[in-house]
Amino acid sequence: MEKILFEAAPEMEGERIDKCIFAYLSTLSRSYIQKIIKDGNVLVNNTAVKQNYKVRVEDKIQFVIPPSVEPDIPSQDIPLDILYEDKDVLIVNKPKNMVVHPAPGHYEGTLVNAVMYHCKGELSGINGVLRPGIVHRIDKDTTGALIICKNDETHNAIAALLKTHSITRRYRAVVFGSLKQDNGTIDAPIGRHPNDRKKMAVNEKNGKRAVTHYTVLEHMGKYTYIECQLETGRTHQIRVHMASMGHPLLGDTVYTSQKQPFHLNGQVLHAMTIGFVHPRTGEYMEFEAPLPDYFMALLEKLRGVQS
Repeated sequence: MEKILFEAAPEMEGERIDKCIFAYLSTLSRSYIQKIIKDGNVLVNNTAVKQNYKVRVEDKIQFVIPPSVEPDIPSQDIPLDILYEDKDVLIVNKPKNMVVHPAPGHYEGTLVNAVMYHCKGELSGINGVLRPGIVHRIDKDTTGALIICKNDETHNAIAALLKTHSITRRYRAVVFGSLKQDNGTIDAPIGRHPNDRKKMAVNEKNGKRAVTHYTVLEHMGKYTYIECQLETGRTHQIRVHMASMGHPLLGDTVYTSQKQPFHLNGQVLHAMTIGFVHPRTGEYMEFEAPLPDYFMALLEKLRGVQS
């Protein structure tokens, strides 16, 4: 059990208590913070508060992070493509069609189920019982490199690197159309879609800053093969940003209504490279997940169409 105490800063005036705690310690998910509040583990000036409490300057906020409990989800012997492993981190190459962590109605067959079996209890517990070891994620249909944290110290350190945009994350994608510029930066805030809460969108009013740098690797007639480097890490960032430019990802049926000609199973997006300063050694490490077979086959098909 971990007890944390801090004093509300001026910029927290009038904000909801869960939002303030998230701002102070963003390694916890908002949903997990809300559960802590609901369970009576958050005190303001020594009094338990509800989730809708609005913080005042100099409020003394105390909250208790309960000890991690064994997830009520099964560990499963699912093969992992391991790029690197030591006693602190595990770098895996996630396959297509695999959900990262369990959710209601989907408690088996996830990356977490596989990692629980492989690590045998050696996982960080900061993000609660359904997300042991998970400090960031990629979509079900996106493949590629992910960091899994084996202890809370490593989890906090990696989360801090993510918060300061200090982790290298380069993706490969194929988009519709031919980009006019071979290099560019998209700096456009991303938030919930105003009319569809299941989607994200460029949202100038309520979005958070999102920055994607892109480089054209190959022009392929009606399509373009690109590399994207994330400066920030918003939900569906690359998919939303490229669609906002008029170049949605091939295979993405959420952010474009264009006809999908290659019978693809989701967006053509691969988290190819991940790099970070190792929390224990202080050394910069970088890992590359090779392109999956379907991606390479698609590139060959597109090159064939060109020739």
